[in-house]
Amino acid sequence: MVAASDLVAHPLRDRVLHEIHARPFAALPIPCRISHFAFLTDAVQGGADRAALAGLRARNGLAPLAADARHARMQLGEVALRWEQHGEFTTYSWESADVVPPSFWPGDHAPPGPLIAAAALTLSRDVDLAALFPGADAAVSMLGEGKARIATDFAADGDGFVRIAVDPGTLKGDLAGPLAQRLLEIDTYRTLALLGLPEAQRVAPLIQRIEAALPLLLEQIHTSNGLTDSRGLLDRLSTLAAELEEASAASAFRFGATRAYAELVELRLQAIGEVSGGRSWAGFLSRRLHPAMRTCRTIEARQADLSLKLSRAAQLLRTQVEVDLAHQNRDLLEAMNERVRLQIQVQQAVEGLSVVAITYYAASLVHLVLEGVDRAWLPLSPVAGTALAVPAIALIVTWLIRRLRSRHVLPEAPRG
Repeated sequence: MVAASDLVAHPLRDRVLHEIHARPFAALPIPCRISHFAFLTDAVQGGADRAALAGLRARNGLAPLAADARHARMQLGEVALRWEQHGEFTTYSWESADVVPPSFWPGDHAPPGPLIAAAALTLSRDVDLAALFPGADAAVSMLGEGKARIATDFAADGDGFVRIAVDPGTLKGDLAGPLAQRLLEIDTYRTLALLGLPEAQRVAPLIQRIEAALPLLLEQIHTSNGLTDSRGLLDRLSTLAAELEEASAASAFRFGATRAYAELVELRLQAIGEVSGGRSWAGFLSRRLHPAMRTCRTIEARQADLSLKLSRAAQLLRTQVEVDLAHQNRDLLEAMNERVRLQIQVQQAVEGLSVVAITYYAASLVHLVLEGVDRAWLPLSPVAGTALAVPAIALIVTWLIRRLRSRHVLPEAPRG
């Protein structure tokens, strides 16, 4: 039997197989405290952060990270660090067995970017959730597995941390670890999801202005008169379309990310398995997060609908401009045709006059010749001879002019 390892593997097979094991859950000591930070990072900041993390590992005698590593867990003395690098953000989670560890950021390690989320999670069976979160805005609920209880108010305290308290109930450390990670992800992802709301609020006035201007432009298109008016309206439509497309391009990533993060929040809420309803995390977030997500979806839909309307209006106006141009070209061609007809008529008149003039001069020469012959040799009548010669001369001159015109491909005059 041939082993799978003996076959030629797809170059991405190992990466796909290892993806299912990415970001593994880790067991946590009970009690413990986690200080969680999320930073927005771009490609340059992400690369600098990897280099800084490599220096941190080297200073603590740890092996370097793999070149393609996106997550790592390391023990730094009494504190464990969980590091993860995502598409647009990087997270640091500092874990300590002490329930009151320092909510620190190491002075010798530079933050990778601007802070977007910070949470302080306490995991303890002796925690009094009601005393920690007495206000009406607190979200406190029980989970189905192990009768664990979780609580937060999703508000930053005096140190800038969103406090999260977890009573694991009968859960062991290997199950409390996944629960704590999901709770921290909920707080991080709901913060990132809400980044779409300021973007929607920034774009909304532009959309309102274009929506108000478009009906007026459509009315002007209907009543426009002439190519000049149509071109002016087309310029205005093109300007509005360019403004809208610029705003759409700038907000497309943010709105797409907002949808993805909101979906991740829903998935994490389903994963923790809340069984109580009134002050649950799902209920709290549905009242705060869902309206913001609807606003983002509405703005995105209005952008798409308005872009389609502008495109149709511009196409209608371009068609009108093309029709006006066609009429203008037709009038120009008719004018050119009339000029050519007049030129040909003038040319034919000139040809007729030329025949008369040439015949006249030729007949005069014939008359002079006949007078000379009459006087010198033969008794001929110059007048009679000239009269007989004129028709022949006229025919010959006409034939020569027409032959010359045919050689130069001169057009015939239009008839009728």
